[in-house]
Amino acid sequence: MDNSNGGGNAIADVGVAGASRRNLLKMTGTGIAALSVGAIATAPAFAQSRVKLSDKWDKTFPKSTKVDHKKVTFKNRYGILLAADLYRPKNAGGKLPAIAIGGPFGAAKEQSSGLYAQTMAERGFVTLAFDPSCTGESGGEPRNVASPDINTEDFSAAVDFLGLQSTVDREQIGIIGICGWGGMALNAVAVDKRVKAVVASTMYDMTRVMSKGYNDSVTLQQRTQMLEQLGRQRWKDAENGTPAYQPPYNELKGGEAQFLVDYHDYYGTRRGYHARAVNSGNSWTQTTPLAFMNMPILTYIAEISPRPVLFIHGEKAHSRYFSETAYAAAAQPKELMIIPGANHTDLYDRVDVIPFDKLTSFFKQHLASA
Repeated sequence: MDNSNGGGNAIADVGVAGASRRNLLKMTGTGIAALSVGAIATAPAFAQSRVKLSDKWDKTFPKSTKVDHKKVTFKNRYGILLAADLYRPKNAGGKLPAIAIGGPFGAAKEQSSGLYAQTMAERGFVTLAFDPSCTGESGGEPRNVASPDINTEDFSAAVDFLGLQSTVDREQIGIIGICGWGGMALNAVAVDKRVKAVVASTMYDMTRVMSKGYNDSVTLQQRTQMLEQLGRQRWKDAENGTPAYQPPYNELKGGEAQFLVDYHDYYGTRRGYHARAVNSGNSWTQTTPLAFMNMPILTYIAEISPRPVLFIHGEKAHSRYFSETAYAAAAQPKELMIIPGANHTDLYDRVDVIPFDKLTSFFKQHLASA
């Protein structure tokens, strides 16, 4: 996920004064934003940055000697310039199968998606880990705003880019979506028939969690109240000429649910912190949840068939139900792989937990037969 944060706690904990742990888990990022102590009047420090790519290795994982790496940019269908890391097996020849990788929601390409990309490149694939529109090193204004439509398009734009590379067989392109980008990946593949296989790892359906809360616990009355509050926030943003931002994500104040502690352990510590990540102490705009609240992205999940889909989730993940219900709604061929003992964030970066052998065999089988 990440927070509604698809990644973590845009949805659950953003420091609502006096909110009980029980009530916290029932709220979506929308409700939290509206009920928080007040809008942050200014954007994060990097809000006015443009596409300027870092020239240093600033990933949260060590650089592999088995792959070639370079920074690249490409535009999506809306003209937004996206920044990405392209990985290729060292000394590989001919046209190779390729994988576009995104997520988690609110993360940067220097975190989980980059780790997945580099590892899969070591295993014989050309891979692309990208920053979504309006986040990280990618372009787009305002900063740190998400959209189920634009972010789905970001995946297809990544497929465009890969298919234009001389080293890629455009008939052998797959997708991996992590956390909140797992849902985006499924939505993209349902409509983009060029993609031959898809993996959703530790997925969130961001439209479901923002509109219905965790475990679908938000009532119609609560949803209506949230939308009314978001509408009032739009007036404030229009008057100010700039969006207000939610409180910083993944800062612990004590008493949080374990999954919020897990998010902090990744995004807020040396393990996974990255200054450009929304989830690493930055935040989404207050009105980000609006589009997610009435655009269910998994409506056409069955239309991924006959192309294969693999769901991977941790046995102990609070988000496990997202994969289970998506799996039930998908058509064959499909597979649900549950990792014993794993929580949600273990599948972000625990290389001894992420089933890379399964990912490799899945893509080698289904991309090779494309």
